[in-house]
Amino acid sequence: MTRGYGLLEGFLAQQRSRVADALIPASLRTGRLLDIGCGAYPLFLAQTSFARKFGLDKQVSTVAASLDRDGQSTLQLIRYDVEHGGHLPFRDDQFSVVTMLAVFEHIDIIRLVALLSEVRRVLQPGGRLVLTTPTKIAHTLLRGMAKVYLVSAIEIAEHKTCLSLAEILHVMEQGGFHPTHMTHGYFELYLNHWLSVVKDGAPGGGSATSSSTR
Repeated sequence: MTRGYGLLEGFLAQQRSRVADALIPASLRTGRLLDIGCGAYPLFLAQTSFARKFGLDKQVSTVAASLDRDGQSTLQLIRYDVEHGGHLPFRDDQFSVVTMLAVFEHIDIIRLVALLSEVRRVLQPGGRLVLTTPTKIAHTLLRGMAKVYLVSAIEIAEHKTCLSLAEILHVMEQGGFHPTHMTHGYFELYLNHWLSVVKDGAPGGGSATSSSTR
C-alpha cells in the first residue's frame, strides 16, 4: 500500500492488484513471485495465489515472513531501496514472475534501466515481468487529486518520471527485454499502462507489442 493519506488510495491499489493478477497465468504460480516496491503492507502479495512470495520495499522495517501449515515460508518481505540499490538480493533465474506496480514513476531513467536489467537476471527463462504505471494524461490529474486528498501527496511528490508508451518500451529494451515479447494495454479509462513481458520469448509471450483497454 502507498504512504500518506488519500481517499482513493485503497481503491486504486485494489485496481492495480486486480489487473496484475489477471495477467499472471496459472502455469507460473507454482514458482516464485517477487513484488518490487510492495509497500509496508504488501496488498498484492497478500491477495495473489503463489507457491512462494517475496516483497522488496524500503518501507519494510525488518525481514518478515509468514508460514504455511507445514512451517514452510510462503511470504518473505525484505527491506530494499529500489531507487538507490545495486544488485537485487537474489540468485539468477530465481523467479517465475516479477511485478512492479506503480513503481516506474518513482525511479529516474538511469536507475530504472539498471533495475530492469536486474529483473531480467532474476527471472527464469520464460518468466514474466508485469508492471503498471500512470500515463502522461494521468500525471496532471494525479497532482490535482493530491491537493484535495484523493491520492497521497507524499507519493505524488516523489514521482520522478511520467513515460509514454514509446518511452516505456525503449526503457524495457535498454534493460534487455525484447520488444516482440511485450504485451501492453490500459486500465482505468486510459489513465494507467499495464505491460506484460516474457523473458527470452519463451511460451506465454505475445508475438508483438499489442494494445487493449482493461
